[in-house]
Amino acid sequence: MLGHRTLTVEDYTTILKRRGWIILLPTLVLPLIAYGITFFVPPQYVSQTLVLVEQQKVPDSYVKPVVDQDLSGRLATMKEQILSRSRLQPIIERFNLYGNKKMGMDERIDLVRKSIDIKPIKSEVARTGGLPGFFIAFKANDPQTAQQVCGEITSLFVSENLHAREQSAEGTTEFLKGQLADAKRNLNEQDAKLAQFQTANSGRLPAEENLNASLLSSLQSQLDATTQALGTMEQQKTYTESILAGQVGMQNSQGSDLNRAAPQTQQTELDKLQAQEADLTARYTADYPDVVAVRRKIAELRKQMGPADSSPSSPVATTSVSKANRTDSPAVLQLKAQLRAIESAIVNKRSEQHSISLKIGDYQSRLHASPMIQEQLKNITRDYQTAQAFYDELLNKMNQSKMATDLERRQQGEQFRVMDAPNLPDSPTFPNVPLFVAGGLIAGLMLGLMIVGWIEYRDTALRSDRDIWAFTKLPTLAVISLESDVVQRETAKSKSWFGGRKDKVVSTNKPLMNAGS
Repeated sequence: MLGHRTLTVEDYTTILKRRGWIILLPTLVLPLIAYGITFFVPPQYVSQTLVLVEQQKVPDSYVKPVVDQDLSGRLATMKEQILSRSRLQPIIERFNLYGNKKMGMDERIDLVRKSIDIKPIKSEVARTGGLPGFFIAFKANDPQTAQQVCGEITSLFVSENLHAREQSAEGTTEFLKGQLADAKRNLNEQDAKLAQFQTANSGRLPAEENLNASLLSSLQSQLDATTQALGTMEQQKTYTESILAGQVGMQNSQGSDLNRAAPQTQQTELDKLQAQEADLTARYTADYPDVVAVRRKIAELRKQMGPADSSPSSPVATTSVSKANRTDSPAVLQLKAQLRAIESAIVNKRSEQHSISLKIGDYQSRLHASPMIQEQLKNITRDYQTAQAFYDELLNKMNQSKMATDLERRQQGEQFRVMDAPNLPDSPTFPNVPLFVAGGLIAGLMLGLMIVGWIEYRDTALRSDRDIWAFTKLPTLAVISLESDVVQRETAKSKSWFGGRKDKVVSTNKPLMNAGS
């Protein structure tokens, strides 16, 4: 009554006793069929090798590796390169892979790709990261072919890793060479610009500001001292002139012809003033105070002298002046010599004063222009320092890249090491006979259970009072026992595929009336 009422453990036991042979038959037959299938399925042999990743022999603190990509990423890239048509087709043609099948080269390449298995090994050490190595496996119908092809693929991985690392290091070095040349050219331009600026602004640079201020202070002190000395000389000149005038007056008082200035003396004074004017105009401009004063004295002296031929007694005066000059006292002559020395010293001191004033103006202009020069120098220096830092950084990277390239060429960097050569498989991995038999056993058991379940669901025979209640919803009033021959017939029928008749009632040796009747 499967499907018509809820079954108990007793019901399942009864069904198993009645239909057990139906479950047992496919459970025994299907494993035998699965075992027979293994003889018709082409065997598959898998050859496998272990490749470990050896780190570079020189510590990273001495030579920094150029290739810093994660191994899993590089492994994926190398896998795509090795599984390309240009790499696999020579191997397929050499070993005649899948040559017994009528397939094109593209289909054979696809089968070879599916037969290659790359399995990375995860690091079991905590927090280390990376991949310590990987397995390479190849599946083929022949064990020797699987071993040989696995070895070829392994050698491709090893050589590709060496070539890729060396090519990456050389490419990095070539790139850095170009960048370093550009950086050096830029640095030379900045250096030339800085040198040109320093040459053009020599004496006005910020580094010379303190020196300029010190020299300006010294020149100010010199100017003050020169001005003070010039004032002293002017006073000394005035004092000497006053003494000379007194001596001359005393001398002129001895004769009436000496009461006025002799023309020869005036002429001598005029020549001296003209010589002083020539000396001053050679060094100063026409509006310089000393030049103006000398020219004023020359004009006044010429007014006093008057026209050269206006006085008829000029020979007499000349004679008397000559006599007076020849009769000057030693004191007057000494005072005149002192006066000429003082005037010459005053001229030199004024020239020194003018020179110091020009120097002071020059240093003042330097100090005034210092902030602007400093700003311009800061911009040029900043560009130069940036170019210098960039050049130094590229030079350092270039040296590291050269060492890394040399390291890769000597095969002392990170490389793949084949730990286990490709093995020669002893037995095929497919078909797996125990797995096939176990699968047939499970499939037969499931098939038998499904058949029994379907038969019991279709069976409408009433074999107990629970079946009667589930079918009619009426209580059982009495149970009539069958005769032995009828029971034997029913028992024989119950062993058939589909059970007894639908209208048969199976009874047991129970009382004729149940407790509820």
